[in-house]
Amino acid sequence: MTATSASLPTYTTFLESFTVDTMIARLDDHQDGCLNAFEACCGRHVRQGRGDVLALVHEDINGETHTMTYAELDEQSGKLAGWFKAQGLGEGDRIACMLPRSRALLVAVLATWRIGAVYQPLFTAFGPDAVDYRLGRADTKLVITDHINRYKFDGLSQCPPVLAVGGATSEHPDDHDWQTALTHTSMSGKPPRLAPEEPFLQMFTSGTVGKSKGVAVPLSGMTAFALYMELAVDLRNDDRFWNMADPGWAYGLYYAIAGPLLLGVTTHFCEAGFSAEGALAFMKRHHITNFAAAPTAYRLMKASGLFDDAHQTLELRAASSAGEPLNTEVVTWVEKSLGCPVMDHYGQTETGMTCNNHHSLDHPKHAGAMGVPMPGYRLAILDAEYNELPPGEPGVLAVDIKNSPAHFFQGYTWQEKDPFVNGYYLTGDVVIRNEDGSFQFAGRDDDIITTAGYRVGPTDVENSVMAHPAVAESAAVGQPDDIRGEIIKSYIVLREGYEASDALADEIRQQVRERLSTHAFPRVIEFVDELPKTPSGKIQRFKLRAQATEQARNDK
Repeated sequence: MTATSASLPTYTTFLESFTVDTMIARLDDHQDGCLNAFEACCGRHVRQGRGDVLALVHEDINGETHTMTYAELDEQSGKLAGWFKAQGLGEGDRIACMLPRSRALLVAVLATWRIGAVYQPLFTAFGPDAVDYRLGRADTKLVITDHINRYKFDGLSQCPPVLAVGGATSEHPDDHDWQTALTHTSMSGKPPRLAPEEPFLQMFTSGTVGKSKGVAVPLSGMTAFALYMELAVDLRNDDRFWNMADPGWAYGLYYAIAGPLLLGVTTHFCEAGFSAEGALAFMKRHHITNFAAAPTAYRLMKASGLFDDAHQTLELRAASSAGEPLNTEVVTWVEKSLGCPVMDHYGQTETGMTCNNHHSLDHPKHAGAMGVPMPGYRLAILDAEYNELPPGEPGVLAVDIKNSPAHFFQGYTWQEKDPFVNGYYLTGDVVIRNEDGSFQFAGRDDDIITTAGYRVGPTDVENSVMAHPAVAESAAVGQPDDIRGEIIKSYIVLREGYEASDALADEIRQQVRERLSTHAFPRVIEFVDELPKTPSGKIQRFKLRAQATEQARNDK
């Protein structure tokens, strides 16, 4: 049964007694002002007698289920941390990992945090270009991967040592062996406790101009992660939680790993790729009670027809969505077919989730709305001169930093861009505040493409397209799509001597899949004579977006 509005604490009442310091005290039992992510997510649970609680239920690619308690996670991460230390790794070093959702992934994350190092996720769909840039920019000291993904590190301009799950091969004889590392003597001494502003995650967010920008998430961000899980997701001790998002990205790493472990709850990994049939079977098999996914997953589940009467057999109590707005039709379908409310949430890699329809708080909730500011944040809507706007007027969503004690974003790691103005962090998203205090997403003031919940910078796509010898110019935009929200469309001007054809489009498309990512390639390619530009020569993507939107509308 889900709680009714009458039984929930009101948003206003909760804010009256809420302080971020209270949450920090709950996440750490040392009270010295310093933090360690391993201690917060695992070590303290074991010390406090909860070591036998399941930290992870992992269903592998063959459908076999494996479990790991917090005590087992403590033991294995201790051995890997000991091996890390023996390699000379330590505080502040970036350790990158490209693994599927698995026990090895979780052990790698916790061992990295245990030595005070910084975990750097690498999405398994990334190609060599995306990997090369991220490793070089972060000065990564170690890569952890498996045989399936190992080839992506061949031929890089600079590749750090590799720890291979599955061991060295004849092609890569110098790789370190994962199983050998797990037999190492456990790390001696206590995990280092670091200042709250020190990083524990090295993320990369999508960029519209130039390469992806670095986001070093400080340890203080754990407070915001826990707040989101408790207030917006309503994660409870007895929940069986499944966040379908990939840990190679922020929503999966923040809220499928860090978030549930901070609360000492069981998280679930499904290593198999998404299918509606597989998702339904997984929910039933593991008795999932709390679920999170991108809108694309809900749309695919709805389109399959398999979930229409699923509420009769599922045990879901709450569902959450993030990545792009949920439309009213899907919200209604989830409540009817899955048998629980679904709440839309808003956030970014830079900030984590900041505006939510909170499952555990009573406040105005509208289908299609972002919700209200998460406790710990004050959000404002600004005009072009950075003045705060009243309800009903669209403007750029901003975080009022001085009045947002849960805010943790300190700026891009290598100062790629200054997103701060007059004490505000500018999100780049255009929203409207309703009279009741809730926020409504209106669009974006940049060129980010949101496809299947992933934010993709057009420049990365364009650079990969331009690497093809036939391409003279290219521009990438988002085209509306019923399933993915948006798909990537590339407008391409060919060099002299080349002719447009379906075969050439397929060739370019495959090149982007291989060089950049299997999620960030142009599903639609249109060859054009020229691209619209400003007098100074800048591509006017907004005109191309309008064309793509009109084309999608006409194709229906």
